Amino acid sequence: MNTALGNPGTLYLVSTPIGNLEDITLRALRVLKEVNLIAAEDTRKTGILLKNYSISNQLTSYHDFNKEKKAYTLLQSLKSGNSIALVSDAGTPGISDPAFLMVKLAIQEGIRVESIPGPTAFVSALIISGLPTDKFIFEGFLSPKSGKRKKRILELSEEKRTLIFYESPHRFLETLEDLLSILGDRKASVARELTKKFEEVKRGKLSEIKEYFEAAKIRGEFVLIVEGKREDGKT
Repeated sequence: MNTALGNPGTLYLVSTPIGNLEDITLRALRVLKEVNLIAAEDTRKTGILLKNYSISNQLTSYHDFNKEKKAYTLLQSLKSGNSIALVSDAGTPGISDPAFLMVKLAIQEGIRVESIPGPTAFVSALIISGLPTDKFIFEGFLSPKSGKRKKRILELSEEKRTLIFYESPHRFLETLEDLLSILGDRKASVARELTKKFEEVKRGKLSEIKEYFEAAKIRGEFVLIVEGKREDGKT
């Protein structure tokens, strides 16, 4: 995907598997092979994917801790005619990861940005939740600070659309408790290790899910799907 001398390259946002390495498109594999450089949130994890598909392209890191400095380095490479594939730790770049800054700068410089579609954890969790999928709101990770987290949940308490959250294992039970105490005992679904060997989906009321995971080992990152406020006010 080398471009003519003097013309800027293209920034490709390449979606990668969220677990099962087979969940990648033929187009994504072709782009990863043909670009001049792959910028990865986690080079070790992306390296495993590339090795699995015999792709030996050059890797560089681009993550939350170096994005301010690295974005401008990548931007200069694009402006000089190189094409770059930007990949997340897993899933779709730009969803709860540092891709936004790179995309914003590329657009400001008139550089072409293309999306190579693929897996997104919250979409996979939503469609198997059994909760309404026609209208939803994605909140990503709530604040790790208890006060801010509770304030945001309270702000969402009147939201009628299905609510979607990401949560880490060490805050998962705290967040469940906050959701239950503020929103009431709503219907919910929790998914972890999606597409992997130990994939688990737990559906039920928030109280039932909380009780189940209090007695279980908390591993992996979670997607929480919570019913929006019902018109009749019931839970």
